[in-house]
Amino acid sequence: MSNDIVKIGIPSKGRLRSGVLNIFKKKKLTILSERGDRDLFGYIKGKKNIIINYLHAREIIERLADGSLDIGFSGYDLLMESEINIQKKITVKKKYDFGEATLVVAIPDDWIDVQTMPDLEEIAFEFKDKKRSRLRIATKYPNLTTEFMFSRGVTQFKLVKSLGATEIYPFTGSSEIITDITSTGATLNANNLRILKDGIILNSQACLMTSKKIREIKLLKEF
Repeated sequence: MSNDIVKIGIPSKGRLRSGVLNIFKKKKLTILSERGDRDLFGYIKGKKNIIINYLHAREIIERLADGSLDIGFSGYDLLMESEINIQKKITVKKKYDFGEATLVVAIPDDWIDVQTMPDLEEIAFEFKDKKRSRLRIATKYPNLTTEFMFSRGVTQFKLVKSLGATEIYPFTGSSEIITDITSTGATLNANNLRILKDGIILNSQACLMTSKKIREIKLLKEF
């Protein structure tokens, strides 16, 4: 890659994308694409040395780590979910006041005797001793979930990889509880789930990140 080229990763969809595009708009940096809104590449008007890559927010983390992106916008939760060796290759330069969400432990409403993580620990041991099975937790965040559970004394569990709407898993027989990212909790409530009183795993928000493999970039001052 030429030393003159700067590659920037922007989320390809969702609220993160719209929030990031607003940053560029406020800074009067006009992003253009030859093939319209669905183009996966773009450039900034008047700055021919900058290439915009529209990628999944998770992939932006990966590309920053391997150095194929210089600058990237993604969620703090996705960075912290990544492997430690990936985190060490990325620097968080700035946190923004959008894309705010919380990764939480949520259980069915009818688990009336379970209010806290210690209560969940007891349930997990009951599953092991009486049902000869492990408490199943559906999640898209296996690393953060495992770390949090062990830190709270919950060791008897099994992770179930969520491939879609995580909140339906307890009601399809796929898991007992979930961990999921939420902004307001409304979707959880609508699906008869509630957050444990001490079940906050991580607070997240949109971040500006850079690859540690690249030099200092003057463009960062724009953001």
